[in-house]
Amino acid sequence: MEKARRGGDGVPRGPVLHIVVVGFHHKKGCQVEFSYPPLIPGDGHDSHTLPEEWKYLPFLALPDGAHNYQEDTVFFHLPPRNGNGATVFGISCYRQIEAKALKVRQADITRETVQKSVCVLSKLPLYGLLQAKLQLITHAYFEEKDFSQISILKELYEHMNSSLGGASLEGSQVYLGLSPRDLVLHFRHKVLILFKLILLEKKVLFYISPVNKLVGALMTVLSLFPGMIEHGLSDCSQYRPRKSMSEDGGLQESNPCADDFNSASTSDVSHTNLGTVRKVMAGNHGEDAAMKTEESLFQVEDSSKGQEPNDNNQYLKPPSRPSPDSSESDWETLDPSVLEDPNLKEREQLGSDQTNLFPKDSVPSESLPITVQPQANMGQVVLIPGLISGLEEDQYGMPLAIFTKGYLCLPYMALQQHHLLSDVTVRGFVAGATNILFRQQKHLSDAIVEVEEALIQIHDPELRKLLNPTTADLRFADYLVRHVTENRDDVFLDGTGWEGGDEWIRAQFAVYIHALLAATLQLDNEKILSDYGTTFVTAWKNTHNYRVWNSNKHPALAEINPNHPFQGQYSVSDMKLRFSHSVQNSERGKKIGNVMVTTSRNVVQTGKAVGQSVGGAFSSAKTAMSSWLSTFTTSTSQSLTEPPDGKP
Repeated sequence: MEKARRGGDGVPRGPVLHIVVVGFHHKKGCQVEFSYPPLIPGDGHDSHTLPEEWKYLPFLALPDGAHNYQEDTVFFHLPPRNGNGATVFGISCYRQIEAKALKVRQADITRETVQKSVCVLSKLPLYGLLQAKLQLITHAYFEEKDFSQISILKELYEHMNSSLGGASLEGSQVYLGLSPRDLVLHFRHKVLILFKLILLEKKVLFYISPVNKLVGALMTVLSLFPGMIEHGLSDCSQYRPRKSMSEDGGLQESNPCADDFNSASTSDVSHTNLGTVRKVMAGNHGEDAAMKTEESLFQVEDSSKGQEPNDNNQYLKPPSRPSPDSSESDWETLDPSVLEDPNLKEREQLGSDQTNLFPKDSVPSESLPITVQPQANMGQVVLIPGLISGLEEDQYGMPLAIFTKGYLCLPYMALQQHHLLSDVTVRGFVAGATNILFRQQKHLSDAIVEVEEALIQIHDPELRKLLNPTTADLRFADYLVRHVTENRDDVFLDGTGWEGGDEWIRAQFAVYIHALLAATLQLDNEKILSDYGTTFVTAWKNTHNYRVWNSNKHPALAEINPNHPFQGQYSVSDMKLRFSHSVQNSERGKKIGNVMVTTSRNVVQTGKAVGQSVGGAFSSAKTAMSSWLSTFTTSTSQSLTEPPDGKP
């Protein structure tokens, strides 16, 4: 990462690009009121002018419905300036104060409350660390009760750039504020379903309010992917806003228009002689007629569609028409023949060698599941630039190139960005929203994650079947939940140990994805892959991220056991897990459970009416029924919930 240095204008240049104050004007709406350094060189600090690429900044920093909360925190992503570079990471702290409490009340303050956000725009994804610093400064800025006192904001800029650097991405501070432990406690085994859903590069929408709960849940899920937060999001916001804000202003509670799409996509170009890859930006206009709002609710887009080259001598090739007049999206340029290239024999030999590393007697027995006990990563991780992904990768090829080539990560989406969900150059997304309009238009996403209720609504029955957890997956999820819930009653031990802690959970998912990748390289691996879900693995192999990963060799995987961490013989406990999963996650099972609860309640009421002795008998019956029911309701294996209109 770039060290702090001084630019030609004498202003320090470092990880933090700008400190921005966004306010709500009673006539003009959300607008930038202060920026240091100015967002546009040459403008004043109080200029309202925005770069075209960052025109949505005010609506992201001051979220929709913010007036309902005294304070809030927003994580958001902005596209790079001038169409090149990496994602700009935004952290915003919002507060509101009564106007009568101000020492200096400006003339344009006509409402009873003043709403403002203080933002940091950074080149580093240090969400929690920047949030902690920013909250303190925002509190002090509001305590001044005079918003013209901006010296504290300039000092914040200088301090952050002097204290932060490339080393900040090393260690656990990059995960500050992101708690997989809380995520597992809330979603339980559904965390694994979310993990697989993103691996398939589906259109996933998170929904909850306020924003801090939304972005916290979404980014915590991404932190389960090894290296994703640190190095996997540099290409996750490659989009271009609409040219006219009036187009966005016409959005009402009806389906958005599908015309005038204008988005940018990046295309990788292979240099066959040197084996290097350079990024070429190609602006595309989508066809007006290509997108229709009458799409079926259950229509699932195939992320592998698109024009693909047939040249067997190179993995990538330039877009055939890299001009704004192109009617096709050029996000998918990876050659499918990468799986059948001339070096296939060599790769098969490598796979054979990896298989031979595990003698037959070393393969885990069919009796007991394997328990995973990874150790904390204390060593220095060596990263190298990926030739095709463009990301900094470790020896296992992590992070996976999920958020590249038009697959977006938008922790919070403003209503003005709604058109991105149906943009022809956006092949998928993991996005967060607080406005109910996003949730109502189900045809624009493959899955909606209701964070408050811990529900995952998947619209396509085939996709639900694809993500149905295997027995080994249920064991893995049960293992996580059991370790996380231990010692919860002890305030001194809760969350302080290695097992069941945040780092431990991330280590478990690292073991899982490494084993899954190693399994795909094995010859005659049908039995091994069945523990992960054969249909899931087949679908995953067709995604962009897997094909990019598989186009390179990763010798370090030879040391990884390809078997599922919890493979083993089917047992009585597995029957309980599966039965509990079936009862709790089918409509018929839910109805049976509700009837049992209602019957139990009526039995107790009847017992009280009849008398003490009869009541005691009925109470005993109620206790027995409750105990039986608890085997279902307290089980640690819960699965994805069918949507309200789904069939059992």
